Amino acid sequence: MTRAPLLTPVLISGCIIMLVSFAIRASFGVFQIPIAEEFGWLRTDFSLAIAIQNLAWGIGQPFFGAIAEKIGDRKAIIMGAVLYAFGLVASSLSTLPIQHQLLEVAVGFGIAGTGFGVILAVVGRASAPEHRSMSLAIATAAGSAGQVVGAPVAEWLLSMMAWQQVFLVFAAAIIAVLAALPLMRAPVAPKAEIEESLGQILKRALRDPSYALIFFGFFSCGYQLAFITAHFPALVAEMCGPIADGSLLAAIGVNTTSALGAVSIAVIGLANIAGTLTAGWLGNRFQKKYLLSAIYVGRTAISAWFIAMPITPTTVLVFSVIMGALWLATVPLTSGLVAHLYGLRYMGTLYGIVFFSHQLGSFLGVWLGGRMYDLTGDYTAVWWVGVGVGAFSAIVHLPVRERPLPVPA
Repeated sequence: MTRAPLLTPVLISGCIIMLVSFAIRASFGVFQIPIAEEFGWLRTDFSLAIAIQNLAWGIGQPFFGAIAEKIGDRKAIIMGAVLYAFGLVASSLSTLPIQHQLLEVAVGFGIAGTGFGVILAVVGRASAPEHRSMSLAIATAAGSAGQVVGAPVAEWLLSMMAWQQVFLVFAAAIIAVLAALPLMRAPVAPKAEIEESLGQILKRALRDPSYALIFFGFFSCGYQLAFITAHFPALVAEMCGPIADGSLLAAIGVNTTSALGAVSIAVIGLANIAGTLTAGWLGNRFQKKYLLSAIYVGRTAISAWFIAMPITPTTVLVFSVIMGALWLATVPLTSGLVAHLYGLRYMGTLYGIVFFSHQLGSFLGVWLGGRMYDLTGDYTAVWWVGVGVGAFSAIVHLPVRERPLPVPA
């Protein structure tokens, strides 16, 4: 019997779209200080805009999942890319906080249409069962690859042009990825799953305690990731000790803490490529709930260590590598767990609902980070909140029942 290939046209196409979409999304923290300084905004103003973006992403995710399942994956992706580009172009013209905040709704919906919910559902259906966990990990790792290049590219472009022009470049980039769509053709779900309506599977999932546990457990992932993406470059720029002359960082051109902040986001993304692929490999061999719990324990430990230590270039890089290895490792495991428990037909919608919890955490992490900074002058208190919610997620995954929910006859 011929073994099904791991790399398929659908997976390659999905990786291209995820890479560009997440490269843009991961760069927003780099714009925080330039935009705030140009218009004299409070840190809360920009933070609220990114928080709204994350919330809109979460709200849009189940809707784009349902749209993909109703009218087609590629149409949903096109809608997402157009909204993404519109939000970026319109944001480049905004001069008031309220304008920027409202336009981030379009950006958030755009990320929903070109991100995890739609892409992972297509990749999951197109993958052979023995490759599914690894395929989901590869697609997720492509998002991490975008994070590797997104922040440094944004920093590099900002050295040559205004932030408004960088937004226009990014808008053109997200439209350009639509050239990969002809490859995005996935098979339909099994017959038993097709015959079950969305309402029926939603009712069964919402009555299942395991679905609720997965939902609540994903909250801290969003809190930690969004807070770090939006605020870590600024935290490093303002709270990190100086970069020593003659150090390795200085030798490679990282001479300021501002540059180190951008590089740290790239290091997180680079480490996460390995971490996410490892999580996908392990997900085929061990129970996903225990792997998820272990990841959240690791995040909690490294976060507590980092904030308790003096912040230096060394601790920034150590934190970035370890947190990066755990960064999006939760995504193939969580999405794979949803597919395992409830099937592939409505994976996009069911995972989208779980992802909404992730984005509620994202909203709180980004907004609270800016709010607490304006009140206290640093990020210490909000960082410790992230440590607490990480410990909560480590515990809440343990009771999940990791057995497929039977499809009614």
